[in-house]
Amino acid sequence: MFQIGDYAVCPGHGVGQICDIEEKDIAGSKRSFYMLKIISNGMTVMVPTDSETGIRQLTSAGDIDSVYNLLTDHDIKIDTSTWNRRYREYMNKIKTGSLLEIADVLRALFLLKDKKSLSFGEKKMLDQCRELISLEISLSGGEEKKAIVAKIDSCFTTSENVQQ
Repeated sequence: MFQIGDYAVCPGHGVGQICDIEEKDIAGSKRSFYMLKIISNGMTVMVPTDSETGIRQLTSAGDIDSVYNLLTDHDIKIDTSTWNRRYREYMNKIKTGSLLEIADVLRALFLLKDKKSLSFGEKKMLDQCRELISLEISLSGGEEKKAIVAKIDSCFTTSENVQQ
């Protein structure tokens, strides 16, 4: 159970802070909701307190290490299907809210960017994934967000420098 002031991750929206817990009358029955203010855009999301998939806690230190390990592993097959098929597949991964799934999308887009130019939607998705990952790691690990972004970017620039 979350408390007011706690940070939580809402799949598809990103990290937010619980600003209130309210009871609402929905179809004749009282339900309790977390009022989650999303940090990146200021939007407020209502999430039922009894929902098992609605929100999750910030990631642990072990998961952060797994994210960096995933980002530095570039020995994967790059998806060369049409951009709209890739976009749908990647969006489904982002909507899971799993930091590892989002990191997988970020890695795929970074590696694809070296092979061909990304569509406008893919460029936005790459930025969105970087933002989601860096914000969550920053809040859970206590590091500056800029430092996290630099660390994420270095996962890809070091490999390019080695290959050249």
